[in-house]
Amino acid sequence: MDFTPDFERGGWLLARVGEDGVGCVAGTGFEAYARILHPVEATRRDATITDEWGRPAIVAEAMWPWAEVAARNGRVMHPLVQWRNLTDGEAEAARTFDDGWTVGQTVEGWFDPTLLAALTVHLRAATDTPEQVTAAVWNGFGEPNDSSTAFFVSATDDDPQPADHERTRFATELAAAVSPAVERAVETGPFLHWPGRDFLLFDTGLSDLADPTWVHAADLGWTTDSPGATPQLLWPADHTWVVASEIDFDSTIVAGSRTLIDAVLADDRFEAFEIAEDSDLSWDGDTINPAPKH
Repeated sequence: MDFTPDFERGGWLLARVGEDGVGCVAGTGFEAYARILHPVEATRRDATITDEWGRPAIVAEAMWPWAEVAARNGRVMHPLVQWRNLTDGEAEAARTFDDGWTVGQTVEGWFDPTLLAALTVHLRAATDTPEQVTAAVWNGFGEPNDSSTAFFVSATDDDPQPADHERTRFATELAAAVSPAVERAVETGPFLHWPGRDFLLFDTGLSDLADPTWVHAADLGWTTDSPGATPQLLWPADHTWVVASEIDFDSTIVAGSRTLIDAVLADDRFEAFEIAEDSDLSWDGDTINPAPKH
């Protein structure tokens, strides 16, 4: 992706921002909308096996759909489901199960590049400008490579060279993870001024996004050891669809034609539901499952 100062290209979408609901994050006036739930990390520990610190060892890892947790906790999946209602407000008992599996937290404002790559197949079929795509990234993440993620390497013997090599590699990757142009733009803009959000804009295309490794050359702070940012908005030059990963949502919205949304809903790689532009995806929107007890 390449940074662009052309924030005016977002004017068409700003003109369609709704007052509330899904329309305020993905725009109003599209034929249909889909909500893709972000899967959650799950690990299974075996009490009969211990790791080097004496804890039960992790023997399996997986990405779980929300439906797995809902079934285990006796909750109901529906278009406006909220993660906190499935897990009793993140209560430990609602995230740790008798068979050794523990589920983590959902990820907000971050759409897995692998899922985005899968989505590009449907997005391509729904636009005449697949290689003219704008990506908007929230400036509130701060400088994408601000070293807020610490990296430590301990030597296992008296030879410090492996640790020194790793520190050097990490520092080199971190320095190259964001271009000088993006570093300047984080401080000074220009920004697309979305209500309550400032976005940096980048040029990209669906061919690039179809390869999940695009993130490592995207100026968004990604290194081998640490993930960086992902776009909060994507749209093509012909304005036929929008993909929105609002920073406070643990789901991603796809807005577009009826045909596009039907294709997304039919793809079993996504845990997706149809919603409306005025759907309430706040915590209060889930009126079917019980609210957390505390």
